[in-house]
Amino acid sequence: MSLNTMRILFADKIDAGRLGWLEAAGHECIVKPELHADDLADHIAGIEVLVVRSTEVKRGVFKAADELAMVLRAGAGTDTIDCDGAAKFGIYVCNVPGRNAVAVAELTMGLLLAIDRQIVDASADLRSGRWDKSRYMGASGLKGCRMAIVGMGAIGIEVAERAAAFGIEVAALYRDDRSAGLLADMKRLDIEIAPDWDALLADTDIVSLHLPATPETCGFVDAEFLAKMPDRAILLNTSRGEIVDEEALLRALDERGMRAGLDVFCQEPSGADADWSSPLASHPSVTGTHHIGASTLQASEAIADGVTEVLEAFAAGEVLNCVNRAERPLGRSTIVVRHRDQVGVLAGILMALRASGINVLQMRNEILAGPKHHAAVATIGVSRRPSRKVLDELNNMEAVHGLRLINPC
Repeated sequence: MSLNTMRILFADKIDAGRLGWLEAAGHECIVKPELHADDLADHIAGIEVLVVRSTEVKRGVFKAADELAMVLRAGAGTDTIDCDGAAKFGIYVCNVPGRNAVAVAELTMGLLLAIDRQIVDASADLRSGRWDKSRYMGASGLKGCRMAIVGMGAIGIEVAERAAAFGIEVAALYRDDRSAGLLADMKRLDIEIAPDWDALLADTDIVSLHLPATPETCGFVDAEFLAKMPDRAILLNTSRGEIVDEEALLRALDERGMRAGLDVFCQEPSGADADWSSPLASHPSVTGTHHIGASTLQASEAIADGVTEVLEAFAAGEVLNCVNRAERPLGRSTIVVRHRDQVGVLAGILMALRASGINVLQMRNEILAGPKHHAAVATIGVSRRPSRKVLDELNNMEAVHGLRLINPC
């Protein structure tokens, strides 16, 4: 096997066309969609890339691995993967974000329509032979309603697009860390920016949740959150069940006439088929689905394309969509060294730092193309500020053009 081909274990199904492309490129693809979380460790030996969709990846997998370099989630959320455990063993965790955003947004709007028009109950009556038109003639309608989107990312924007088409006014919480592209989309859709949670939730008719599952978001929608929403408001959750305090939501449904459209639940079955019951899922004020937000053929094809792109890039030495890589410089100080691109220069720099007891925490070396001789710039995050002696030693190296010290703490 050549150096740029890999052994890839797919612990979930993969489109046959993409699989054929990967195999034609020389990769050895092992497809075992029947594997469960507790089986992975027994099948990870010799595997360089593990691709999963819903299968949980526990720390024991990383301990058992001998060649594993990356775990790729065929989707956006990586909460089913022990990212800290992967980082401990030097293993990338990557994902395929945004490819299922349209599918999730479509289901979100479907749940909203089903709640407003009581579509589920009406269909059940018709299937049982009952015609009860008067019961279903009192829908409020959606035009002019106000929707608060909590989690304004790729999915949130797609929901906002569709809500706006229904004449729904969309609002989101103020944040100062949104990208320029996201802000442009929000401006185009005329999304109201609320200064705080009270202002966002006070007059809203619909709240749609699109948050990742993290320790910070677990139980985020609790009794206090729900108390800020008006009576009879609608809560939509197509993200993760753990975000909602289910006991608090049940009380709001019973005592305040609130309604909910839920695609996800706490402690929902991990498999496709199971006998399972939930007080929330069976509540008459809940319209629910089986965690199928991303499960359309269009989304599956888009995700498969994304998986192929990440694998192709990784085989070529590039890591895309890594979620457990530190994006900010880690070191207490950063040394930027301009140097000639020739053998041994970086080794000399690193040896000088090692000799002075300075640990390199993060490093990036970029080549600058010139007409005759190439130069490079090395950005090195280090554990402590180098002394003047060390800096002079680096600066006086024959192949070093110059250096500067950033954040010299």
